[in-house]
Amino acid sequence: MIENTKCQCGHNNPLGTILCEYCGRPLQQDNAEQSSIDKEMRYEGKARWSQKAGKKSIIDHIWSFFSSVKIAIYLILITLVVAGIGTIFPQEDFINSTTPEVYYQEQYGKLGEWFYRLGLSDMYDSWWFFALLSMIGISLVICSLDRIIPLYKALKNQKVMKDIQFIERQRVTHQQEIDPTQKEQLLSDLVAAMKRKNFHVKREKDALLAEKGRFSRWGPYINHVGLIIFLLTALLRWVPGWAIEDFVWVREGEMQKIPTSNYYVKNERSFAEMYLNQNVVKKYQTDAVIYAPDQNGNLHPVHRQSILVNHPLKYKDYQLFQSSLIPELGGIRLKVMDRKTGQEKGAFLVKLTQLAVNQQYRVGDLRVRLLEYYPDFALDENQQPITKSQEPNRPALIFEVLEPGQQSGEKIWVISGENLDQITKDNRFAIDLAGLVMVNKSGLMVRTDKSLPFLFVGGLICLIGLAMGFYWQHRRIWIRVKENKLYLGAHTNKNWYSLQREIQQVAKGCPLDIQLVRD
Repeated sequence: MIENTKCQCGHNNPLGTILCEYCGRPLQQDNAEQSSIDKEMRYEGKARWSQKAGKKSIIDHIWSFFSSVKIAIYLILITLVVAGIGTIFPQEDFINSTTPEVYYQEQYGKLGEWFYRLGLSDMYDSWWFFALLSMIGISLVICSLDRIIPLYKALKNQKVMKDIQFIERQRVTHQQEIDPTQKEQLLSDLVAAMKRKNFHVKREKDALLAEKGRFSRWGPYINHVGLIIFLLTALLRWVPGWAIEDFVWVREGEMQKIPTSNYYVKNERSFAEMYLNQNVVKKYQTDAVIYAPDQNGNLHPVHRQSILVNHPLKYKDYQLFQSSLIPELGGIRLKVMDRKTGQEKGAFLVKLTQLAVNQQYRVGDLRVRLLEYYPDFALDENQQPITKSQEPNRPALIFEVLEPGQQSGEKIWVISGENLDQITKDNRFAIDLAGLVMVNKSGLMVRTDKSLPFLFVGGLICLIGLAMGFYWQHRRIWIRVKENKLYLGAHTNKNWYSLQREIQQVAKGCPLDIQLVRD
């Protein structure tokens, strides 16, 4: 960079300027010796912050780092490679295991073990993947600001009368001697011809500036805005409640809280319908009701809908998908037998999902009280009863049978799959299985994604920016008459052949002989 940026025309330019803001003359010796100034025209030769001369602060260094297009490309390539590596094995969200460190080693061997150790098994939720996306976003913002601000200033304050050296070093140029008596008529004809081609024409003395399609220069930056919105939306998925994908099981007749919300879902009925005379499922359906609490905390139904496969329940930001349906033990019908007489005293129903200690049942003139309940019965190291889970996989119950007037009675064990007659042979009463009551349990996928509208907006803005940049071109023509000689220079950001042909068509109605391309 040069320290003295005062042009020969007398205009003082900011440090780092390549082409004079006023006349367009190259300010640096390297550029002055070039036959073309195409590259310098990209940002109109304006000084950019990343090209700041002199001593730089740490902010300037950070700005220069992220304003580099090469750095942006490297960041995108690194992110793409890493994202591709993350798809070699399934992510933790998609494996059926509570111990991923063991799962990956057993399923995929040494590669799976290192896949887990390096954090690739939960890559898309990792802090470093978040950091990569953030750096790409920062790079997009800084790259755009570093270029769009000087470009906007340069195009807004374009000067009509440019230096002859600036015109001659354009990629498309033409020079021609003219009759000084025809100068005014020629310039007027050129103005009219260029306007017919939809150019916006400005005149200053013996100089013309014709321009059209300037808006196409903003296409890449509008595209960047769309990408930034897209990236910000992706980053917001790390915010709790912004994007949720969870699972909830709901038995028939029961109500469960929808994860990460204040709403509840009740399964009024769930069933599988089969095809006639075939053991093939036709449809799975759950008739569900959404409940919401009022100011006092009381639940009230707010939405009712049947959930089918591929037809989820939708309420506000939440969607509930029918994901699974399984039959489950919901209750046990038990009968009380009098061993002395061999008579059945009666039967009672134990609803496994609505059990409470000391709950009593009336069986004839007897009272049966529940003392203990173990949904998934097992014995610990000390041979004491425990439950391995809250699911009724192997229910075990301890009852007390009381005759009229008794305060305490016989204790009777009932364990799924066990015959305890020998253990309780001294008891007068026995409790035997009379039947099972099955209920359907629906597995509902809970999904909410507040980012979708923003993703669509970002994508639409990207498409608009791409269309502006691809289908339109920014074209400019500078014309200056000096010492009975006409100088013409033209520039466009793409499609040079079309620009040359357009200049040729403009010159047809004027006494100019311009042959840039073949007719």
